[in-house]
Amino acid sequence: MKAYVIVQETVKDEATFEKYRREVVATLAPFEGRFIVRGGALTVVEGTWPHKRTVVIEFPSRQAAEGWYKSPAYQKIIHLRLASADGNLVIVDGPA
Repeated sequence: MKAYVIVQETVKDEATFEKYRREVVATLAPFEGRFIVRGGALTVVEGTWPHKRTVVIEFPSRQAAEGWYKSPAYQKIIHLRLASADGNLVIVDGPA
């Protein structure tokens, strides 16, 4: 079953976030992760959406998504995202 990493974030330091943005792509390949949404235009039609940027990354399984997040390659750069943006990150299972 596929799994998705969903991120809502507000970037507060563009220069640092740009370093993260350039490096994160290479960390996905070993886990067959691919961007479905990567910060495109956003229109809130119901409720509130606390952050300006949304990212959705598809993985072939929850194991792959969790493996990516915990991987040494991603852990090496996560500090760039945490230092440059506020937000939320979840892993959710796709439809059965």
